[in-house]
Amino acid sequence: MMLRTCRVLYAQAGPATGGWQPLSFDGGAFHLKGTGELTRALLVLRLCAWPPLVTHGLAFQAWSQRLLGSRLSGTLLRASIYGQFVAGETAEEVRACVQQLQTLSLRPLLAVPTEEEPDSAVKTGETWYEGNLSAMLRCVDLSRSLLDSSGPTGNILMQLKVTALTSTRLCKELTSWIGKPGASLELSPERLAEAMNSGKDLHVSCLSTKQNQHLQASLSRLQRVVQHARAQHVRLLVDAEYTSLNPALSLLVAALALCWNSPREGGPWVWNTYQAYLKDTYERLRQDAEAADRAGLAFGVKLVRGAYLDKERQVAQLQGTKDPTQPDYEATSWSYRRCLELMLTYVSHQSPTCHLMVASHNEESVHHATKRMWELGIPLDGPVCFGQLLGMCDHVSLALVGNFV
Repeated sequence: MMLRTCRVLYAQAGPATGGWQPLSFDGGAFHLKGTGELTRALLVLRLCAWPPLVTHGLAFQAWSQRLLGSRLSGTLLRASIYGQFVAGETAEEVRACVQQLQTLSLRPLLAVPTEEEPDSAVKTGETWYEGNLSAMLRCVDLSRSLLDSSGPTGNILMQLKVTALTSTRLCKELTSWIGKPGASLELSPERLAEAMNSGKDLHVSCLSTKQNQHLQASLSRLQRVVQHARAQHVRLLVDAEYTSLNPALSLLVAALALCWNSPREGGPWVWNTYQAYLKDTYERLRQDAEAADRAGLAFGVKLVRGAYLDKERQVAQLQGTKDPTQPDYEATSWSYRRCLELMLTYVSHQSPTCHLMVASHNEESVHHATKRMWELGIPLDGPVCFGQLLGMCDHVSLALVGNFV
């Protein structure tokens, strides 16, 4: 079985042993890395800072395959960029990488890095999506097997992209109808959750017969992956994507939350992702947290800055619509801090039914989060963890580990 996985590091804090200690990002944590790893990291850093490679990376890869052949080209890629950011191509390679990370008190967050682009060609039938479901179910099993079964259950995390299981065209169609008069009844989380639980056919009047059939199949796939993850004690962190899709994705996550995020079941088992680089994120996060509280549901959040900045601005310019993103870096950082403060306050009041991942490579944000956790009395072994992409900012992950253990 070939399972290509993308990895995120997350440092789960240990028990508090005293007062707050400022994190040190002076690079001292790199003594835990070997010379070969540091050399590769420096090489990849220089390559990724070369504008032509950033702009024409896929063209360079195709050229390399034609000139060197697939085998040699693949070997060079695995020894450099691929090897820096990806845990492995097989379950055995991933397991070896994770075992090495566990010696540093880091835990894995696996993902199947598959998503459908908004402007991609229409898929025929459900075969592609069903194949992605099978990969996700295997990834759930691998996530569970990577951690010692004698350890605490429910602290295993996995990332999920909804557009691997449902088409972006359907998500766009749903997004265009959400908020219109009458749509709140047809497209309510409660109605979708009922269809997920019962398996009965769901008809939405704004969709064609074919779209309704695809929606039904998509709901079934989402329910199956969460059901399997719950049985394996794996929590699913659903990725946010483009603003043209996010309202539909949030609707589907809200429906899954109704099915699986009961505090009595040890929830939240389904988390949503909030992108601080969008102007409306703080308000949506506040509303969703309040809605979960009113419904008596556990609430899980992965807080990120965002990854689609250039594309969002290009689309807004082409369509003549308002740019949904923050105007600059400072505004994004302020938005992230506001959202972080909101969620840490909720965690301090609602723990253990409110969980948060501070998914950031930003030293200032991580530093501020640890300080606020201490000030709010949030235990280091509580419902807050930190996430960084493998190989992207390891010194932050290692600094967190050094502060917590």
